[in-house]
Amino acid sequence: MNKIPLIVSTDWLYERLDDPNIRILDATTFLRHSETGYYDVWSGKVAYDEAHIPGAVFADILNDLSDPEAKYSLTVPSREYFTHNISKLGIGDPDTYAVVYDRGAEVGNSIASSDWASRLAWQIRYEGFENVAILEGGLPKWQSENKPVTNEVNTYPQAEFTGERDGPLFSTKEDVKQAIGDDNIVIINSLDPETYKGSKKTYARAGHIPGSVNVFFGSHSDPETKALFDDEELRKNFEKAGALDPDKKVITYCGSGIAATWNGTILNKLGQNNVSVYDGSLTEWTNDPTLPLEKEE
Repeated sequence: MNKIPLIVSTDWLYERLDDPNIRILDATTFLRHSETGYYDVWSGKVAYDEAHIPGAVFADILNDLSDPEAKYSLTVPSREYFTHNISKLGIGDPDTYAVVYDRGAEVGNSIASSDWASRLAWQIRYEGFENVAILEGGLPKWQSENKPVTNEVNTYPQAEFTGERDGPLFSTKEDVKQAIGDDNIVIINSLDPETYKGSKKTYARAGHIPGSVNVFFGSHSDPETKALFDDEELRKNFEKAGALDPDKKVITYCGSGIAATWNGTILNKLGQNNVSVYDGSLTEWTNDPTLPLEKEE
């Protein structure tokens, strides 16, 4: 089977709804910033039950596809745990392909980003299944075009997950520590400018990882139409950061390794394939008082 694009349009998916080899995953997860600074996160299963793209199955990132015993929520689980649960959704057979979508980044925020979908797609690729795409604009764009939705629950035949872990896609705290000051590695903070500068405190400590540059994950799509900007526009922010240099490695991070995967996906789309995601991100980093942070005035 030919490899599908990293990001597919709503028309592309609509034309393939009846393809027996497609596996559509609704990765909706809801995040809302609380008054205490940190955020609340909950599953999108109820929203899926109310309406979803025909044929889609619900992929519960929070409860079924993250490590249930980890110190922090949304941590990558063991390969055995993830592949067991994702194969039950029909993902893994080499003659199939997957399209993942969500309902947006944050509750009550107009940010246009498919970062929950990109998180799941990144996890699937990390475990070795390559033929997975993200739906541009997700369900909001799909519904704005009056494309069909249903509340009919679907299932796919259980798959046999194939492939091997792609280790370079994943970065640990130690990897990031070693990357600070390395001219061959660009570290990208994917959060909003206020959090990056340290003027807004969401995590245990305010600020950013020393030497990291800020490319806001919400700057890649039109907030009204949810459509991605063209590649020329997408390149601008990443070129300023030096992240498109093919001779350099890029590590992206955010709060919990979600928005970072959207930046990673856009970088891949632009031809930068040496991209890794720091899974623990600032949730882990700021909870370790021995690790440095920088602020900007």
